[in-house]
Amino acid sequence: MSQTRRIRQKKRAFPRILGHERAFLADTLRAETTGGLLLLAAAVVALVWANSPWQDSYHHLLETQLGPLTVEGWTSDGALTLFFYLAGVELKRELVVGTLSKLSEAVVPVVAALAGMVLPAIIYLAVNLTASHGRPSGWAVPTATDIAFALAVLAIVGSSLPSALRAFLLTLAVVDDFGAILVIAVFFSHGFHLLPLLASIALIALWYLLQHRRVRTPFLYIPIAIGAWWFMHESGIHATIAGVALGLVTRVVPDPGEEHAPAERIEHRLRPWVAGIAVPLFALFAAGVTLSGSAVRQLLTDPVAIGVVAGLLLGKSIGVFGGSWLTARFTRAELNSDLAWRDVAAVSVLAGIGFTVALLIAQLAFGADVAQVERAKAAVLIASVLAALIAAILLARRNRMYAD
Repeated sequence: MSQTRRIRQKKRAFPRILGHERAFLADTLRAETTGGLLLLAAAVVALVWANSPWQDSYHHLLETQLGPLTVEGWTSDGALTLFFYLAGVELKRELVVGTLSKLSEAVVPVVAALAGMVLPAIIYLAVNLTASHGRPSGWAVPTATDIAFALAVLAIVGSSLPSALRAFLLTLAVVDDFGAILVIAVFFSHGFHLLPLLASIALIALWYLLQHRRVRTPFLYIPIAIGAWWFMHESGIHATIAGVALGLVTRVVPDPGEEHAPAERIEHRLRPWVAGIAVPLFALFAAGVTLSGSAVRQLLTDPVAIGVVAGLLLGKSIGVFGGSWLTARFTRAELNSDLAWRDVAAVSVLAGIGFTVALLIAQLAFGADVAQVERAKAAVLIASVLAALIAAILLARRNRMYAD
């Protein structure tokens, strides 16, 4: 076999992104970056409000009933459904036309994402199974990466970093989101009811049929989406799963002569609402934890908080980097020539920013134990800030190298 042929067959762990996919990636990064900054602002407002003399008004607003759900329920079950719809669309696009459609290119980010979920869970369980007052039920809290926050940090300090690294982070986050979706669906469903689930599945199938028949009118899709969401909620499975399912059955490839596929048109209209309103609203009503002196002292000895912080800071970074390196090593894949393993290490630390989905899982894992939910949320916030700061320092150093 000639040398030219061998070079041609080499796999790229993080390939270059070209053409339409590169333009789409740039648009996504810009939107997610803006959303990350708004998410941060909402979290700061929540923390200030929940620790101010007006903290009672904050908790009263959370518990205010609006129709069938409380305000907190509307943000976690309602607003986040739109977020998960976009996650479903992004996953399908990656599977059909993106990096995940090519096995040789998909294996590294997929294994990295899986390792970045499994190792934090193992670390959390190791802490909580050996502690006298451990709560193993919260094992899934440190498994999720917040893509909006992570991309915001990357955009602020890594403007000169190669696009292949940004594409890796986005692909990693898509797989990570899918893993979180499966965790929520399998482990955090309550009081399962078959008939509402069948009704939701029927509406999702109708959505797929309309997509297959190329029906475009929103007057059909909006009531179908609302119905699928409501019946999924009533089935006992978390309502956000309906959003993911609808995203997965939305057509992502344009027909000949069609400028944009339905997924791209819907996403173009929906993303500003998700990034600008839905996710920040969730952060506003999820991040408001009390950080009094006694509460902070409790965090230092609480096995849940220790497990969450260790899982996000150590488990994520070691899992993502180790999964990437081992996969590339044993599959003979090699890094894109634009990148170094130090770049991957910095992004692996960035994956320790767990916010949106981690806060949601904390609520689901500890349910009515309000004090434990607050300690878990505080741990998520602390770990996310530390991961962001450490990653920002590492990425800034790499950014200066590429800028020179």
